[in-house]
Amino acid sequence: MKGDKQIIAQLNDVLKYLLTGINQYFLHSRMCENWGMDHLKKKDYDYSIYLMKASDKLIKRILFLEGLANLQDLGKLYIGEDVPQILAGNLKFDSELREALVKTIASCEKADDFISRECLESILEECEEQIDWLEAQQYLIDNAGLKNYLQSAV
Repeated sequence: MKGDKQIIAQLNDVLKYLLTGINQYFLHSRMCENWGMDHLKKKDYDYSIYLMKASDKLIKRILFLEGLANLQDLGKLYIGEDVPQILAGNLKFDSELREALVKTIASCEKADDFISRECLESILEECEEQIDWLEAQQYLIDNAGLKNYLQSAV
């Protein structure tokens, strides 16, 4: 099925974010593992795997629309040097991903590409849950203190 070139370009833009996120979250997972932060390690690792599966879904959709999935274009990684920076970098990434998803979903709606829209909406839902979780972690650090937060994350 021949897809709209603008939609394919926007899907590739979302794919760029997903591929970037895989790397960022995977590295953060390994950093947390090295520091003994098992809870954060598992959360970041699981999300990196989710982003990989979401990328796979999006690649299949782009190919179905007779587009070429661009796996060479990656965005900036927001790598933290400590736990608060990791959370802030992940929040920045997910906020940018959310913005790209909302924009592309609106374009899919206008182009009557409801299958692509549905695929992106499921990614958006997971992204918003991740943003909510990250904001909750920052709230805990702000209100319980970093030492208490880190002690509970071990």
